[in-house]
Amino acid sequence: MGLAAVVGGMIAIAAILAGVYKRRLAYLERKLELTAGQAAEKAAQYATHNAEIENRLRSLETIVTDGAWDTARQIETLRDGEPRTN
Repeated sequence: MGLAAVVGGMIAIAAILAGVYKRRLAYLERKLELTAGQAAEKAAQYATHNAEIENRLRSLETIVTDGAWDTARQIETLRDGEPRTN
């Protein structure tokens, strides 16, 4: 009879510990999902910023490779989004 009580107690403790472990895994999974979402959002922001820098670099390359003399006017024209005139 005493042995059955000890085995029953051990089973109950094991069930409680399994529940705690399951909740911890769920917590860690949710934390990982949030971190992944934040990383994806940061990556999108970096991609947008990178595209802006690439556009500015293309404008500068256009100015340099065209050999234009009026560089300041061309920079302002490209910055304002007006079509370029030669």
